[in-house]
Amino acid sequence: MLEMIKTVTLNAAIDKTVEIQDFRLGAVNRISKLQLDAGGKGINVSKVIQALAGESIAVGVLAGRNGEFIQAEIERRGIAHDFLFVQGETRTNLKVVDPVNSTFTDINEPGTTISDDDLKQLEEKIFKDFDSDTSLVISGSVPSSVPSSIYRQWLERAKTLGGKTFLDADSELLREGLKAKPFLVKPNLHELEHLVGHKLSHLEDIAEAARNLLRQGVEVLVVSLGSEGALFAYQEQVIHAEALTLEVKSTVGAGDAMVAALTLVPSGADYLTRAVRWAMATSAAQVTTPGTQPPELNRVLSYIDQVRFRLFV
Repeated sequence: MLEMIKTVTLNAAIDKTVEIQDFRLGAVNRISKLQLDAGGKGINVSKVIQALAGESIAVGVLAGRNGEFIQAEIERRGIAHDFLFVQGETRTNLKVVDPVNSTFTDINEPGTTISDDDLKQLEEKIFKDFDSDTSLVISGSVPSSVPSSIYRQWLERAKTLGGKTFLDADSELLREGLKAKPFLVKPNLHELEHLVGHKLSHLEDIAEAARNLLRQGVEVLVVSLGSEGALFAYQEQVIHAEALTLEVKSTVGAGDAMVAALTLVPSGADYLTRAVRWAMATSAAQVTTPGTQPPELNRVLSYIDQVRFRLFV
């Protein structure tokens, strides 16, 4: 049977990316470029999986006109989906890109209300035809109406069915989700610091925190460090990969691109080095695209051999 990847997005969004030259607080700012994308972290993962010639089913919650726009975009791209439409309106997230000062500002709406009944219906969609050949990717925030234990519940059910599980979340969603011992977890540095309860100022500190999470049952931990690259931990190895030097058009979706690449790396010999190369190359290609447009495969492939990393002892 073919392997299937299901991505879950509980807080989908239209990503409205605006470019403003020399953006100023408390002043009138004029937009020089505007782009609308179907967004939400799981949806972004599905878009990049497709760009890497993989296949996934995007599962999630949509509402209103914005939800219809997102579904139409996903269908236009030819990505399989099984969305649940609920009452309300899917949020719009504003991304302000200022090329003059090289700043990227996110202004995110909270999201629509999801009821307990909605969650039950969504869970049915997630686990429809779910078996040991299925990977489950759960990422992003949830509306305030959703309990912080929801990711842990779904990850535990997926593991019971023999599926491979991936988690990319923050705060209590991350803390609770870790109890399910996912195969792979991808926090950024801020999320990892929030989890451990203190600053991690040096790579040695981050590496030690990563090793501690592996001891708790996570198999692969990837910590994205922005311009400092990323730290990868697997079995007894910790690797620090450098960020590629590129012209950054948008940082939105860089972590999602990394997760997408990691879902497609098969286990086996040299798993970690292959995971590092693919994750870093895909993330690099993502930041060179405007908005949350997925990168082109040719560009990802061109970056694979440019990835530089070292074993962290």
